[in-house]
Amino acid sequence: MDVKTNGNISFWYADIGGLPQQRAPLPGDREADVCIIGAGFTGLWTAYYLKKADPSLNVVVVEREFAGFGASGRNGGWLSGGFGWSREKYLKTSTRGAVIDMQRAMAGTVDEVIRVAEAEGIDADILRADNITVATNRPQLERAREEYQFYLDWEMPADRIEMLSAEAAERRIRIADIQGAFVIRDMARVQPAKLVRGLARVVEGLGVPIFEGTSVTRFEKGRVTTDRGTVRAPVVIRATEGFTAGFPGEERTWLPLNSAQIVTEPVPDALWKEIGWEGHELLGDAAHAYCYAQRTREGRITMGGRGVPYRFASKTDVNGRTQQATIDALHAILTRLLPQTKPLKIDHAWCGVLGVPRDWCTTAGFDRSTGIGWAGGYVGLGVSSSNLAGRTLADLVLDRQTELTGLPWVNRTVRKWEPEPFRWLGVHSMYQLYRIADERESAGLPQTSKLAAIADTITGH
Repeated sequence: MDVKTNGNISFWYADIGGLPQQRAPLPGDREADVCIIGAGFTGLWTAYYLKKADPSLNVVVVEREFAGFGASGRNGGWLSGGFGWSREKYLKTSTRGAVIDMQRAMAGTVDEVIRVAEAEGIDADILRADNITVATNRPQLERAREEYQFYLDWEMPADRIEMLSAEAAERRIRIADIQGAFVIRDMARVQPAKLVRGLARVVEGLGVPIFEGTSVTRFEKGRVTTDRGTVRAPVVIRATEGFTAGFPGEERTWLPLNSAQIVTEPVPDALWKEIGWEGHELLGDAAHAYCYAQRTREGRITMGGRGVPYRFASKTDVNGRTQQATIDALHAILTRLLPQTKPLKIDHAWCGVLGVPRDWCTTAGFDRSTGIGWAGGYVGLGVSSSNLAGRTLADLVLDRQTELTGLPWVNRTVRKWEPEPFRWLGVHSMYQLYRIADERESAGLPQTSKLAAIADTITGH
């Protein structure tokens, strides 16, 4: 499938007139109370809540590229408030009640991000919407039903979730071969580049300088060394998520998992009438490989998925450019679910990386002895998780004992990923098995393929 633009960070920047003019770099050595590495959602939310709590704090942000260069400006635009990690793994070091508290705190991020956006005048095309996970074969439908029951078992309010029949699901979105769907309410669609750029503007307005074009070469207790000078600060926050593996000593901390997207040309009104999707739901499917989509403000369709899931030795993409095979695979998913879209052209394709801890469960923490804090490993849920991370890190830095600092993701210890070539082999084997499992289920396998369980075992997913 031909595409007009491949890379150039993401479509989200093309949507707002192109890439931003870069801010000035760090002008030399500097002292601060807090130095934040990374001007994505995690770093910006942390700066925001620190300055709101204590305006006297001297907070600086250093960024290698520009604010929103990474996943914050490339994601699928799902402000989900979802809890996509293993509750059972958190239970190994916490209680069921604490895990439910974290689930509720995550759900609350949707309202909190919307509150801040409204209060600070950030226009990010935020629209409250449901999340609909569609099933197009029997095994997928069974997994959707199991997920519905799982949420009930974990005390998700019954009015927030619903199983839809094939007929009811089709009334929402006319997906080919739809057999049913699982719905979670109270989520939202966003334009991520507008949100991260707006947040950066607000943070600057609070007196926090964002030094762009400044590469951090090393960080340690009380010191952040860059190619433009040294920042001395008693508190250092590593907010680099999928790019964390680029630091010496952090190569195996979080695996940079690749995710890619395509976006169509604007969809004609007549075609929208064929498709439905009038509720602007966040759309995913119950396949093992999974996809994520949204209907954008101006009436396009974005479709995302893993593509080539991992580059050897934790390498990352070049300015968002993705492989032609990935573009073709995403287009195939789009037209399989929505065959009505076959005549549409693809205007933009891009990719980025998200951080994955070895146990696939996110963490946030602060080591008071070194003054170094971190948050990330969101495994694709960063738009909402980063907001909770920012609030949590602010409380930890300010030494405030709050409900947030007691949540089970705080200061969790996770073992490192295996050295190469084992992590490359493991991740690629997992997704190959997922692909084969999905193919077998689509071909008529009446139950979930055992290959998917083998894939999960390989990497601990």
